[in-house]
Amino acid sequence: MAKPVDLELKKAFTELQVKMVETSKKIQIIDSQINTLKRVLQHVDITQREISTLPPGIKTYESIGRMFLLTDLEEVKNNLKTRVSQLTKRTTDLENNKQYLEKNLKESEDNIREMVQQRKEQSEAKAN
Repeated sequence: MAKPVDLELKKAFTELQVKMVETSKKIQIIDSQINTLKRVLQHVDITQREISTLPPGIKTYESIGRMFLLTDLEEVKNNLKTRVSQLTKRTTDLENNKQYLEKNLKESEDNIREMVQQRKEQSEAKAN
């Protein structure tokens, strides 16, 4: 009768390990996405600083995909502000998701420790 319990623990242990590995990979992906967004934010910040030195009312070229459109300076500034807010929101969402995944990872680690402890206690109880 002790064998089915060991098999159940082993199965649960492997499932938790798989969950931990998947969660760790998701956290790494989120970290790389956050770093990319931060680089884009830096680029937008540099662009805003350079544009702020231009005289008002001047026409500028704004990149849209692979093309450039002749655009008013104020419109370019507004588009950059909008982009900053979108990037900031996306970064915040990713950081919240990362915190959630880290919490789940910690819970999985605790569950694995608890299972190991239970298995150890069971083996000690059998020995006695």
